[in-house]
Amino acid sequence: MLVERLNYADMKANGLNLTPEELYDINNASLKDAIVSLGGFCTGEIISGEGLMLTNHHCGYDAIRTHSTVENDYLTDGFWAMTREEERMNPGLTAAILVRMEDVTAQVNAVLNDEMSESERQQAADKVGKELAAAAVEGTKHNAYVRSFFHGNEYYLFVFNTYQDVRLVGAPPSSVGKYGGDTDNWMWPRHTGDFSMFRIYADADGNPAEASEDNVPLKPKHHLPISLNGVQEGDFTMVFGFPGSTDRFLTSTGIEQAINLYNPTIVELRDHKLAIMKEAMDADDAVRLALASNYAQTANYWKYFIGQTEQLKKNRVKAKKEAIEKVYLDWANADPARAEYAEALNMIDQAYAVSNNTVKGDVYLMEAGIRGASLPLFAFRTGRMLGALASSEDMEGDKAMVLEYAKEHFAEYVADVDRALAAELWGMWMENVPADQQPGIFQEVRDSMGGDINVLVNDIYDNSIFASMENLEAFLNNYDADVLANDAGNSLATSIIMTYFAGQQGNAEVAQNMDKGYRLFTDGLRQAMPNKVFAPDANSTLRMTWGVVGSYDPQDAVHYDFVTTIDGIMQKEDPNNDEFIVPQKLKDLYIAKDYGQYADENGQLIVNFISNNDITGGNSGSPVINGDGELIGTAFDGNWEAMSGDIFFEDQLQRTISVDIRYTLFIIDKYAGASHLIDEMTLVKGKKKRKKSRR
Repeated sequence: MLVERLNYADMKANGLNLTPEELYDINNASLKDAIVSLGGFCTGEIISGEGLMLTNHHCGYDAIRTHSTVENDYLTDGFWAMTREEERMNPGLTAAILVRMEDVTAQVNAVLNDEMSESERQQAADKVGKELAAAAVEGTKHNAYVRSFFHGNEYYLFVFNTYQDVRLVGAPPSSVGKYGGDTDNWMWPRHTGDFSMFRIYADADGNPAEASEDNVPLKPKHHLPISLNGVQEGDFTMVFGFPGSTDRFLTSTGIEQAINLYNPTIVELRDHKLAIMKEAMDADDAVRLALASNYAQTANYWKYFIGQTEQLKKNRVKAKKEAIEKVYLDWANADPARAEYAEALNMIDQAYAVSNNTVKGDVYLMEAGIRGASLPLFAFRTGRMLGALASSEDMEGDKAMVLEYAKEHFAEYVADVDRALAAELWGMWMENVPADQQPGIFQEVRDSMGGDINVLVNDIYDNSIFASMENLEAFLNNYDADVLANDAGNSLATSIIMTYFAGQQGNAEVAQNMDKGYRLFTDGLRQAMPNKVFAPDANSTLRMTWGVVGSYDPQDAVHYDFVTTIDGIMQKEDPNNDEFIVPQKLKDLYIAKDYGQYADENGQLIVNFISNNDITGGNSGSPVINGDGELIGTAFDGNWEAMSGDIFFEDQLQRTISVDIRYTLFIIDKYAGASHLIDEMTLVKGKKKRKKSRR
């Protein structure tokens, strides 16, 4: 909504041919009406008047896995619905489209004052935010929320239509959608067809509705036309999407903590977790399918934190932050009235100094406890549901809900692997974290189990209600509150969660000082540098970033071109490495040079391209749009040399890696034979006069 005030002149000078209203308008169709928040974790774009939606393969990965079996392995072989009846429902998957947004900072600030603690400010802001959201959707089928920006200095209201019926339409085989695997992840040059397709369904009136056979394809207010003209160096690009989180206001002290404590601890724990899962997955196809999503998510940010640490050092981000902090302090110290601002960095530094003592324990709590073996979190959530059964007015109905939730859990649960993860990760937790930061149950291991974590692990996985579907069903058939209270899995889960809450309480003062320090620092920095346009940190709300297509030089004597071609797929092929297998049909099309209308003017098939747009997690699946509002690609990754970019945007190095839309269409049409999907789309052919970029 701020494009006209902040960005429009530069965008127009670099090739944008649309008006601000064509980007964002609440009264008429605009680009924002084609942008989808997929499940709250990815972005998608609507590409037909029948609700057809494009996103990344890795965004659709879990849905594809859910519909896969060893006999019908859609992850490996791909999936294409040749009729609407073949499209697959995905319970729980949603598609949210923004209706409007509104600056409500004044309304929120009206209930805040300087006498409040940070927690009191947060509670007051949350209360008025909920009231504003409720008022905004009264009498409609919309949903809404208010989000904080700039560390609690601004607030915005977002109103959405959220559709609950999202069906899988198509996905290429993993040998296309994940080509290059973990090896190529975060790397350029890249040769990955990272896309999948869904369709949004609504009720007969076009409103959000629960999944039903009575629903019909959504008729969107706008869908993106698709350009077949390709990209050239310097071409204007926009990316719309829902980035999850950045930390661009992180101080130099925060960077020290990330490099020395936080990041290495995550990497070490995920090293062990990935090794255990990979061994089991390689040995059994059923295990591979069950653990595929968990493994992919774990591996993605395992490599991310390796890269972030490396590039924070190489790109000298701490020194860049110190230079910014000097500007800030010069401003803060120039006027006695800014005394509170002058203390903000000290407040932050002191908070980091205290939290350095607990950050490793906090990471273990999340990575070894809550996100480690899957049983503890399942036991905690299900245990609460089971506890409520004692006072249930609909015992059978509530039992059915428990079993439905359990069914989803056990579909991705492999007992032997979970047991191995528990033994490895909990053993590391006992060894590497101070005892007073560990779950209390570990002291019982020391006192009564000879210090052997395997005694606890075996008791839980052999006997717990939560260790198998059979155990849970048996318990439900003979419900006993005392059995639940004394269950080993329940005791472990309770101990872990109590450790979490104790940590929250024990660090409450530190957290409040950190929050206040960052609120003041962020506010003061924007005053100290009034000519700079600051972007608020990502928080899963709709954002637009603009840039240009462009090559880059990652290091001395090395130049990276701005596109890759199908030639590179063949050059990387390795039949003995499952990350670099090329399907025979793709090879046949390559040998025949059968690219159809999707080849460029030289007869070459472009696979991926890069631009200097600013994206992060949550932007996966975001549309890359040219200056005429046409889809030219789908964003799916960033580049290794700028892995520090979530903390400091590297203007010369940072690149968004995208699937060229022509490669996507080639796979749909020539490879999969799903030309009926192409027929739905609005294709734009013929070169238009290009505006030369000044960037």
